[in-house]
Amino acid sequence: YAAGTKRLDVLVRWPYTGPDGERLVQREAMELKVWRAGKDDPLTEGLAQLDGYLDRLSLTTGVLVIFDRRPEAAPWNQRGAFEEATTPSGRQVTVLRG
Repeated sequence: YAAGTKRLDVLVRWPYTGPDGERLVQREAMELKVWRAGKDDPLTEGLAQLDGYLDRLSLTTGVLVIFDRRPEAAPWNQRGAFEEATTPSGRQVTVLRG
């Protein structure tokens, strides 16, 4: 999905019927980042990138997923966690680290 100069990794569009019978579409934006050995935590970069996509899509929230591929990372079952974060423009997003 092209949301600007770079590409948004995942945009989920979910059609549903509103309480008054109107057909609506829920949209959820997700940015995926990989934390590689010898690199800094991609949280700051990911929040800024997701913020730009959310702005272009007129969305107020999104999800940032960070896959930790460093050799020193804890086993998957010990590191998977959700947290809340704020983008540079103040949007609240969910961060999934795994």
